[in-house]
Amino acid sequence: ADAGADRALSARSEEALKDTASEVADRGRTAVPVPGDFAQAAAAGAVVDEAADALGGLDVVVHNAGMLPSEPDGTPRLAPLQHTSQEDWDSVVTVNLNASAALCRHAHPYLAASDRAGLVLMSSVAGAVGTPMMEAYAATKAAQISLARSLAAGWAREGIRVNALCPGWTRTDMTSFASRTAPLSDWLMAHVPLGRWAEPEEAAWAALYLASPAAAFLTGQALLLDGGLSVPDGGLAGIPKPASPFAEV
Repeated sequence: ADAGADRALSARSEEALKDTASEVADRGRTAVPVPGDFAQAAAAGAVVDEAADALGGLDVVVHNAGMLPSEPDGTPRLAPLQHTSQEDWDSVVTVNLNASAALCRHAHPYLAASDRAGLVLMSSVAGAVGTPMMEAYAATKAAQISLARSLAAGWAREGIRVNALCPGWTRTDMTSFASRTAPLSDWLMAHVPLGRWAEPEEAAWAALYLASPAAAFLTGQALLLDGGLSVPDGGLAGIPKPASPFAEV
């Protein structure tokens, strides 16, 4: 809203969408709530079509749906691949990759009609570095990076820029199991050179940059917003780190 954009917002929670839309309206911009559950890949395409109808077209699309296998209470379930089920794998692939492809497919005609088209796929640093205990998540996030690069090459002459944003450990509902657990949070932050969690606003500003005219000559890139996590050893090779909380898994 602060950048002067009207938008459509999608999430599973209609209540959360209404609250966010109200905040945007208070800042003088339009926000159209479009509920959708990307556990069904087809829902992603339907969300795009409904958003385009409501706004009269689309200039920018930011895909920010993702998941990890979860316990019944919603806590993400981290485990090595050999201890996970095919059902867990398939559910992650559906939301993180299949829905991404469906969204991009449906967004294409709207973006092709725009003179300032930008598509941002929210990937993860997990797609750029080895990420044990989260193999399905990491594999789908790596696939999103490849999808962004492939679409960037294929759609460039239509004036559509496509990039991937790859945050590191960021404070979100999905990561609250780690950020609120001191031993695990301390261990994770010991591997981040900047030594802290990213805030959601920092990811939002990075996505805004990728979608903005400031990045008009930027396409096919994976922007790592990870506090240095992806740097080999993070420059911290000689600094003692806490013992891994996964050592006994």
